[in-house]
Amino acid sequence: MLVEVCANSLESALNAQHAGADRIELCSELGVGGITPSMGLIKLVKERLDIPVHVLVRPRSGHFHYSISEFEVMKADIKACKDMEVDGIVSGMLHNDFLLDVEGTRELVELSQPMHFTFHRAFDWVEDPKKALTVLEGIGVDSILTSGGKPSAVESIEVLKSWQDQTFITIMAGGGINLSNARDFKEAGLQAIHLSGTTFGNPVAVSGKISMNSAKHLVEHQVGITNTLLVQSVVQAVK
Repeated sequence: MLVEVCANSLESALNAQHAGADRIELCSELGVGGITPSMGLIKLVKERLDIPVHVLVRPRSGHFHYSISEFEVMKADIKACKDMEVDGIVSGMLHNDFLLDVEGTRELVELSQPMHFTFHRAFDWVEDPKKALTVLEGIGVDSILTSGGKPSAVESIEVLKSWQDQTFITIMAGGGINLSNARDFKEAGLQAIHLSGTTFGNPVAVSGKISMNSAKHLVEHQVGITNTLLVQSVVQAVK
């Protein structure tokens, strides 16, 4: 069974390789489901790892319906990854009604060739996953990362197995994978699992310090963007 580790740093990537992972998905900000890592991080990870490196191409947190400018950024990131000889891309797009954005995803898949392409957990928001499976297979997607539409993949093992029986795409179980349930996915006949294996360290005593986290920006159903009129009014007030 293939074991993919979601790594959020150079240290995490090296630890995953040392632990015996088959490949990594490199990303940043696991707390929001991951976003595209920096080009510097990708470069160093590619230089120092011997196992395949797949890179998450997701320009921001939140939903998976992207603007024209965000789509341009995604394509530029894929081109940069190709230049750095990354082994795979992890991405995907939906419409605002949660239907699969077939044409957008197709363009990302074609741009990624010959790299492996994984459609990420946006799949768990798709309205008709069985239909989406057929479509994604037809446009050349290699793997799908999914929890089967549940918070934890262990709740959906039978669903994941039925999807795998339906398609040539590799159904990679992700979400809540740990030592206590990992073998269950192998016994169910699935081919791949995905986990971060995260623990926390490097503690700093921040008691009494103002928080640098901003809850107002953690909005999943909308996208934060700089407001021209708001900034213009501030500029005019101080110039």
